[in-house]
Amino acid sequence: MIKRIKQYDWKKYNFSLLCVVIAVCFIGTLCVKLAGGEELGTTLMKGQLTGLGIGLFIVAILSIIDYHFICNFVPIYYIIGLFLTAATHTALGTDNNTDVNRWIKIGPLPSFQPVELMKIILILTIAVLYTKFKNKVDKISTLFIIVVTTMVPVVVILTQPDLSSSLVIVFIMIVLVFAAGTAYKILTPIIVTGIPASLVLFWYVQQPGNFILRGYQYKRIHAWLNPDNDPDQLNWQQNMCINAVASGKLYGKFIQDSGADRASRLYNPIPVNESDFIWSVIGEEFGFLGCCLILLLFAVIIFKCFTVAKKAQDFLGRMIALGVAAMFMFQVFANICVATRIFPNTGLPLPFISNGLSSMISSMIGIGFVMNIGIQPARTSNFGFTMRHSFGSDSAKDIDLDLDL
Repeated sequence: MIKRIKQYDWKKYNFSLLCVVIAVCFIGTLCVKLAGGEELGTTLMKGQLTGLGIGLFIVAILSIIDYHFICNFVPIYYIIGLFLTAATHTALGTDNNTDVNRWIKIGPLPSFQPVELMKIILILTIAVLYTKFKNKVDKISTLFIIVVTTMVPVVVILTQPDLSSSLVIVFIMIVLVFAAGTAYKILTPIIVTGIPASLVLFWYVQQPGNFILRGYQYKRIHAWLNPDNDPDQLNWQQNMCINAVASGKLYGKFIQDSGADRASRLYNPIPVNESDFIWSVIGEEFGFLGCCLILLLFAVIIFKCFTVAKKAQDFLGRMIALGVAAMFMFQVFANICVATRIFPNTGLPLPFISNGLSSMISSMIGIGFVMNIGIQPARTSNFGFTMRHSFGSDSAKDIDLDLDL
């Protein structure tokens, strides 16, 4: 291990990526403090800074531990992740007064969401499986294994229920299936049948009494599709968020009054404005230009993950970096779409910004892996995103990973 660390190309250590991540985290800390107001603002800010400190420590550790070594224990991570995810329905589970069992509370430790850790575990698991079956990527059996491995935790997550996190995981799987170089002869029939099936499914979940969505989930979708017929005011949270974002105008209110008139902010009555609806705070305080800046910073983070994937020294690293990029892409997109009522109301944190230790640690673990992948000594000049490119001329010895556990 020490010998391997000495071989790292430290000149390629991605300080620019780390700086952008830290900048986004500090913006998130300020937004969380503003969302909490005078009563909770300082407490939430301290919690966010604690999460940032823990996250940076995790990045420092993961960036120097060879990801090949970490991936040797993927089956263990997968079993532990499944156990923790299922444990939300046991005595260890807690709903944090939300009526959904998504957290685990162990003694005096803060509660955490196992699904956030499960996202990273599945990225590693899918990457390892595709590396193990690198010569069978065009087999339907390989795709079947990937889908089953992904859907087992997804089914458990849906029982919490947590539809949004399930969609994140499915999106990651889809991206990695395409990135692995799966043959079009396999993907084409799936796409041709999958699109009509998705349309039928979308129609079915709109029907009252369906067996897929719970009552409150069905009502949310119905209210989203019929905003003029919303007697229970289920769109109120999103409508208030839209009003708050719109009131920020071009520059935002923070620049205009330096935060002195926070008592009259439109985001104050919005539930979970420090987490799932943090975009209401960003929009009202920093305006259109502030929103664009934050989107630009996220674009830089995602772009740098793709760049690391392109230059990764082997297929395993490439797949992990792509999985992390996919996770950030979907969560940023979905969080903002929910906040602006483009999507139905569902809970999903904004990476590095939303209040929550689980989300912060999960995001930082992803960054730690990307940092480590970026400094691995180069062994191949074959860049690209498919297995055919990755292994077209490389020998088997280039894969420094023991997957036969």
